[in-house]
Amino acid sequence: MNRGMPTLIGVVGFSIARWIPIATLIPFWGCGIRKMTGVPCPGCGLTRVADRFAHFHFVGALKANPLGTVAAALFAACIVLSVGHLLFKLPVPELELTDREWRRVRWGAVGLFAVNYAWVIFAHTQLHWR
Repeated sequence: MNRGMPTLIGVVGFSIARWIPIATLIPFWGCGIRKMTGVPCPGCGLTRVADRFAHFHFVGALKANPLGTVAAALFAACIVLSVGHLLFKLPVPELELTDREWRRVRWGAVGLFAVNYAWVIFAHTQLHWR
């Protein structure tokens, strides 16, 4: 794959989130799990995160799905680093972790996922009570 392709895909994705209201254009857009059970799925709020992050409404994105907002910020940082690498030949950082460090990263990711999902359930059910 071309080195510039992920950057191009990221720019296109953020551009779509910024200028095309996908959720309002597609009539069946929404979480099927939430529609059937009333309980949001772990990914509920990610469309709102993309839209709000692309419009620089970071607090609203955090309220929709905190971990999704962190992922969007990391994705945006990767786009900036990729552009810097392509235009200015900046070095690409290399991440090397030991097996013990990778194990900690995996358990940390599982913990973050669980806390984020608890937040999503709480936040999305609170919205319906108002």
